[in-house]
Amino acid sequence: MEAQNKEAVDALVQKITALHGAIAKLPSLSPSPVVNALFTELVTACVPPSPVDVTKLGPEAQRMREGLIRLCYEAEAKLEEHYSDMLAAFDNPLDHLAIFPYYINYINLSKLEYELLARYAPSCVAPAPAPCRVAFIGSGPLPLSSLLLAALHLPAGTLLDNYDSCGAANDRAIRLVRADSENLGARMSFHTAGVADLAEELAAYDVVFLDALVGMTAEYKAKVIAHLGAHMADGAALVVRSAHGARGFLYPVVDPEDLGRGGFEVLAVCHPGDDVINSVIIARKSDDMHANGLHGRRGHPPGPVPVVGTPCRFDKMAMGVTAEPRNQRAGGNKPFHADK
Repeated sequence: MEAQNKEAVDALVQKITALHGAIAKLPSLSPSPVVNALFTELVTACVPPSPVDVTKLGPEAQRMREGLIRLCYEAEAKLEEHYSDMLAAFDNPLDHLAIFPYYINYINLSKLEYELLARYAPSCVAPAPAPCRVAFIGSGPLPLSSLLLAALHLPAGTLLDNYDSCGAANDRAIRLVRADSENLGARMSFHTAGVADLAEELAAYDVVFLDALVGMTAEYKAKVIAHLGAHMADGAALVVRSAHGARGFLYPVVDPEDLGRGGFEVLAVCHPGDDVINSVIIARKSDDMHANGLHGRRGHPPGPVPVVGTPCRFDKMAMGVTAEPRNQRAGGNKPFHADK
């Protein structure tokens, strides 16, 4: 069995390396038939269950993987810019979100994240006399994740701040909510800032979402998590997007122990087996290092990290879902770029 696994891993790495070489040679990563075909082939290769542990690959394969993740980031940004501009041409852009080819994947990812939050950190998303505050770090030019979370899942009145280090991306995102100024436009704001620029602001949030491509290496991701742990409020929830198995060729893999070292208690890790590409980690900012005077080091989460399956369907009224997605397509689409 071990020999068979090694053979399968070697064949997969060889295939991914060839695709990386073809993608790296493209003159542009803007959407086109050639770009779309190559990324479709890439994701099709990475989605099925695989025995590969990308964190244990050799140095050459690791360099290839890091380069591929950066190419995925660039291609995803180009794709979102293209569709954000297309949507902005409508009088009411939010009524036409389903024209984005991978809209259903965002529907499924936002639903998964909210169900995990509602199960493992319910106090952070429960309706309260004062609206809860949510931050999404790495929102991009087409902030579908935060739009869907605000519109379909988070309690009415929730205020959601979107952070992106690119001012042009925020300008595009703002155009999408301009016609809905009395609803989502009033609940969502956009700020041009990198995660390292945020400090005191982080203490105001009940939940912080960290996009998968904020910090495109495991080392930098760990630094980001430590920064969040130093500034988030005790008891606040952190939702981190990661990757598992061969999907780690598309996204950085977050080690749950980095969350423990960063001052968080890991509540659950979910590795979806469907077309939701990202794994999801739910954690809570721990007050242990304050209570125990651990200012010079980070605490580890007690006990083993719970790895859970995709949550079963919750009752919609109990979950606070009050509306169905507008213009939702029937069925789903496999993404050639993974979820934002």
